[in-house]
Amino acid sequence: MPKLESLTFDNGFARLPEAYYSRVCPTPVPDPYLVCYSPEALALLDLDASEISRPELIETLAGNQLLPGMDALAALYAGHQFGHFVPQLGDGRAILLGEVKNAAGEGWEVQLKGAGRTPYSRGGDGRAVLRSSIREFLCSEAMHALGIPTTRALCIVGSDRPVYREDEETAALVTRLAPSFVRFGSFEVFYYRNQIEPLKQLADYVIARYYPDLATRAEPYAELLREVTRRTAELMAQWQAVGFSHGVMNTDNMSILGLTLDYGPFGFLNAFDPSYICNHSDTGGRYAFDQQPDVAAWNLTKLAQTLVPLLSVESASAAIADYPQQFGQAYIARMAAKFGLPASGDTVPLLMDALQLLAQNHVDYTIFMRRLGDFDSAAGSLNAPLRDLFPDRAGFDAWAQRYAAALRQMGSGDNERGMAMRAVNPKYILRNHLAEVAIRRAADDHDYSEINRLHRLLTRPFDEQPENESYAAEPPDWARQIEVSCSS
Repeated sequence: MPKLESLTFDNGFARLPEAYYSRVCPTPVPDPYLVCYSPEALALLDLDASEISRPELIETLAGNQLLPGMDALAALYAGHQFGHFVPQLGDGRAILLGEVKNAAGEGWEVQLKGAGRTPYSRGGDGRAVLRSSIREFLCSEAMHALGIPTTRALCIVGSDRPVYREDEETAALVTRLAPSFVRFGSFEVFYYRNQIEPLKQLADYVIARYYPDLATRAEPYAELLREVTRRTAELMAQWQAVGFSHGVMNTDNMSILGLTLDYGPFGFLNAFDPSYICNHSDTGGRYAFDQQPDVAAWNLTKLAQTLVPLLSVESASAAIADYPQQFGQAYIARMAAKFGLPASGDTVPLLMDALQLLAQNHVDYTIFMRRLGDFDSAAGSLNAPLRDLFPDRAGFDAWAQRYAAALRQMGSGDNERGMAMRAVNPKYILRNHLAEVAIRRAADDHDYSEINRLHRLLTRPFDEQPENESYAAEPPDWARQIEVSCSS
């Protein structure tokens, strides 16, 4: 693979006028060191794993120097935060270094999160702490392994420079990769300023770079909105099916490419709770787990509104009108596959009744779905490993009889169906307590081995990995005290 010196930079976003960003260099940190990295993400830049230990690369990913060809900047955007419009946000602690073009022709923007103050820091220090950086690194790569569209995390670089949040912590920088970090809020800032030409130019840029097939359509902006809607519906279906809660679904955290963007107070479901709130700051539950699909629909209306100057109100409305159906179909298809059932109308009551039973019995969602792959559909089978998860044994038995009958009616073979179900029902997810153990060891002892262990584990979420069985267990009692917020 090429060496560091062979990286080719394209920097498409930097070629836009400076109305879209401010050029700003990262603020250096003293004595940076590598905490962890993802070989899979490094390979996206065509770099061999040996390159990550080079001092030149560590200095670059610490924000202490730029490589030839990089063009550092912080992007401007606005957004609706918890339903309220904020006219100017922007990259307050993230700096885009440049865009690497790999041998496959893919463009990967390289961004440092925690790189210091920018014109959009709004009084903040522009830094990230080790705690939040570990969570973002692990979850970005875990989501990719689950098959969910996401930004990627190349590495964490640490420094013993103190950063003050609730307590004194140490600084860290996450190197994030994505084809683009353009978000819904990137359009909102120009719409609310009534700056139509920059709005149009941004839409043209997004179409030309990421949706080129739309450029020749009769209504390219309506088609752009329609495609973003489709991707967002699919993403929400994937989040809901795996039990992922984002925590801060502001419009400035919504990707124009349908990626999972900006990992802060996220959480995966333990006991199935539709109203689960993973963000301690979300006191009203706006971004609760069961609200995510509707919030995404609301956010799409805000994006559609920004594009009205480029198309008619009717076209904008029509472009997002199919979202409920698109989400519903995508969600039922994914849930049916998790249950080993056809995605038909007859399946829906069986799925919904199972989820209601899980909620009533506070059953661990991931463990239930994984064990379901071993379900014995023969008449009279107790299916004790599943049954034992439910305090309401009679309720489970009644549902299990219906489920077994449905499987027998479709002629489903247990072994073949089980293999297919285990391919879509992960055994391992990034539970908060697993991340917390890695964080404590890193913060207290500079021991990063648990981060690396979790990273390796979560890159194979569907494999049995018997040596890691304990990582698939329910959370311990102490984990109930873990709280995450927007500072996490």
